[in-house]
Amino acid sequence: MSTADAERREAARLPEGDVVAILLEQHARIRDLFEDVKSAEGEHKQQAFDELRALLAVHETAEEMIVRPVAQDTVSKQEAEARNHEEEEANKVLARLEKMEITSPEFDAQLMEFERSVSDHADHEEREEFPGVRAGRTEEQLRSMGTRLRAAEKIAPTHPHPSAAGSPAAQWTVGPFASLVDRTRDAINAATGG
Repeated sequence: MSTADAERREAARLPEGDVVAILLEQHARIRDLFEDVKSAEGEHKQQAFDELRALLAVHETAEEMIVRPVAQDTVSKQEAEARNHEEEEANKVLARLEKMEITSPEFDAQLMEFERSVSDHADHEEREEFPGVRAGRTEEQLRSMGTRLRAAEKIAPTHPHPSAAGSPAAQWTVGPFASLVDRTRDAINAATGG
């Protein structure tokens, strides 16, 4: 069984709308998209990368805004800071990847390295952060966090913004404005084929 399948199985065992279930499902989708980008060519590779980039940007922003403050209380401040730091570094790499030519060998090499760091980050969250968050909150609170996470994702940027990454306060301040710019740019690119 693949890691993505195991994440989907674990998510299915949790109550619907539970924040950890939502994040596990997203981790599985992120793993699937990495595989898709690595095996695709041409336009399909670009589309798969664009979907991966947007999901990672939205996912990490929402985690920083909704999960990390709770993790500080239920796990530890050091754990939350470590995950935020990893996301800050990932955001920088994602921004570099976004600027690279997707057909270049450098892109493929950087993507492989990035995939390992994203996978390690997700593994840390699943082993160290998520159990503490679940143990420290009631089912109702976890569903409420899931609802808030989904709402945060709707206003989260769809492109990496390294200046805000790793800081929940910066995400709350900069995120909605960056999101408006990103989503406008995405719509224009989709309409013009750019």
